[in-house]
Amino acid sequence: MSLQQEIIEALGVKPTIDADHEVRVSVDFLKAYLKRHSAIKTLVLGISGGQDSTLAGKLAQMAIGELREESGDNDYTFIAVRLPYGVQADEQDCQDALAFIQPDRSLVVNIKESVLASERALQAAGITLSDFVRGNEKARERMKAQYSIAGMTKGVVVGTDHAAEAVTGFFTKYGDGGTDINPLFRLNKRQGKQLLKQLGCPEHLYLKKPTADLEDDRPGLQDEVALGVTYEMIDDYLEGKTIDPDNAKIIEGWYQKTEHKRRPPITVFDDFWK
Repeated sequence: MSLQQEIIEALGVKPTIDADHEVRVSVDFLKAYLKRHSAIKTLVLGISGGQDSTLAGKLAQMAIGELREESGDNDYTFIAVRLPYGVQADEQDCQDALAFIQPDRSLVVNIKESVLASERALQAAGITLSDFVRGNEKARERMKAQYSIAGMTKGVVVGTDHAAEAVTGFFTKYGDGGTDINPLFRLNKRQGKQLLKQLGCPEHLYLKKPTADLEDDRPGLQDEVALGVTYEMIDDYLEGKTIDPDNAKIIEGWYQKTEHKRRPPITVFDDFWK
């Protein structure tokens, strides 16, 4: 089996999808989890204004709405959390995403002071953060806030990880990668767009260029620039198509060097790292 096929199987990507069917798969998955764990009453998700959190948020709200109607239990709630670092440049996109999702509850937690406080504490210990590592601090602070909210609302944290992100390891370990349940797992980037289009999402939210926007020195740095390969090429690769060998090498290189991000902490029984 080729490495490409191994990756496709590991991430569960289909070459083509039916958008309506995949919407139901994700919604039913979230509902089944909550019904199985009756003590859990909320789904918590950070909303960034990008494609992935917009899609995950819409699916989560659909699942919660259906559960409330089916069970008569009004404690079921979806909480959308805005987590800006100071003032967010694309704040209007965030508001448009919230208008599309229509969450039961919306909170805003500005993480800037928490990140700066952490940075000051580290400086006092003799550690000065690079701009890149400070970006990871932001991602982890955002996740910390979501877990605090989930802990106080009988909730779990919803992730936005999908196949095109997972294959490159393009997420912060124990930041946006540290979640409880991931309804987008198996979908690549273009398939996520298909679901949003089917759900009636405003086009500008899924056609905008993706950015993690974590670095102060390079604000709004596009994912594709950081990765050195386009999502179009990544999606083609994940759908089993033959792509340019140089691009395939980049994708496979990212996959191999970020394997640790897709696994629990390494133990003496693991051998992938040798």
